[in-house]
Amino acid sequence: MSKTSLAQAVALATLGASITVPGIAQAEFIKDSKGSLELRNFYFNRDFRQDNASQSKAEEWAQGFLLRYESGFTEGTVGVGVDAIGLLGVKLDSSPDRSGTGLLKRDRETGRAQDEYGELGATVKLRASKSVLKVGTLMPKLPVVQYNDSRLLPQTFQGGHLNSMEIDGLTFDAGRLNRVNQRDSSDNEAMTVTTGAARAITFRPGTTSDEFNFGGASYKWNDSLTTAYHYGELDDFYKQHYLSVVHVLPLGDKQSLKSDIRYARSTDDGTSNVDNNAFGAMFTYALGGHAFGLAYQNMSGDTGFAYINGTDPFLVNYVQIGDFANKDEKSWQARYDYNFADIGIPGLTFMTRYLSGDNIDLGAGRSDGKEWERNMDIAYVVQEGPLKNFGVKWRNATVRSTNFGNDLDENRLILSYVMPLW
Repeated sequence: MSKTSLAQAVALATLGASITVPGIAQAEFIKDSKGSLELRNFYFNRDFRQDNASQSKAEEWAQGFLLRYESGFTEGTVGVGVDAIGLLGVKLDSSPDRSGTGLLKRDRETGRAQDEYGELGATVKLRASKSVLKVGTLMPKLPVVQYNDSRLLPQTFQGGHLNSMEIDGLTFDAGRLNRVNQRDSSDNEAMTVTTGAARAITFRPGTTSDEFNFGGASYKWNDSLTTAYHYGELDDFYKQHYLSVVHVLPLGDKQSLKSDIRYARSTDDGTSNVDNNAFGAMFTYALGGHAFGLAYQNMSGDTGFAYINGTDPFLVNYVQIGDFANKDEKSWQARYDYNFADIGIPGLTFMTRYLSGDNIDLGAGRSDGKEWERNMDIAYVVQEGPLKNFGVKWRNATVRSTNFGNDLDENRLILSYVMPLW
């Protein structure tokens, strides 16, 4: 979409959400509708520590506006509804030597961050019984495709998505995506696959795809056990089968052990050389407000893990910066979380984790690639009063690697406020 002002975004998104045809504007359509405006202020600083880095740092500050509208459904056998979203990012501070944080859209010729950028999206939805079909702007969150919302504005897709829960405990999803709008863009573009020197994924130069087909189901056997299978196919790039199991074992008063096990098999489709087995398992012991986690992830095959460029891969060791999904990489993670509600401070949370990966195949018979990452998050969301829903989050990361990749230190400060409109 073309660049737009906040006033235009708000007006057009609201108009798009409220357009009706004769017979559509019925009681449930209006009564069940909801809207919100999220204000997101984002400061990002990444210092590059390796020798001969192309730039010393990436540092920008921006303000985001996210207007969301969701209607209810009309009455009848097939209910009709409309969702809409208006997104606007505004530059507060940047320069050509510090751009590239992913917060702001950059000019393709100069690399300079634009003063503002935005997107408008609308989604038509149809409901029959416990099944909903959505066509238009989508933000899918499935093992084979998860939209990215780690910067100022979220990544969005164009396509269709059917979600069905006709059978108790069973959730079925299927659909097709044909365009992606990246988190720092206002253009709906064809899709491609994530690459990288240590991932060893190759494909015919210039290849893009306008077809990602997906389908799958998850079944909740009881309150403790859920299993799932999902399939994804990025035309001309890869096919992927994904199995997952989540089990929660109660151990007593305020104690539990959560097991999260995942396996994906990815193969080539057309022009690429994708060949990967990805296994991951994370075990989390919860005790009151404390949570202690350990994870292991193993990549095997001729390439690293394949996923749509810009999305969040469904991997236990995908964290703030790295995904630890390079060719033949083996990695582990230790994590600790604390929720201060346990001592009477609801809304305040803390997380820290450390990950280490090695055995990375760098080609030419070398398997000496190594990397580690350390993260820390501190967040607080106001629970009541005039500033209810106002949130502050500080995210810190340190990354170091051997024989490949970047060495960097990173800080993100995010202020957010979600304001219900009705």
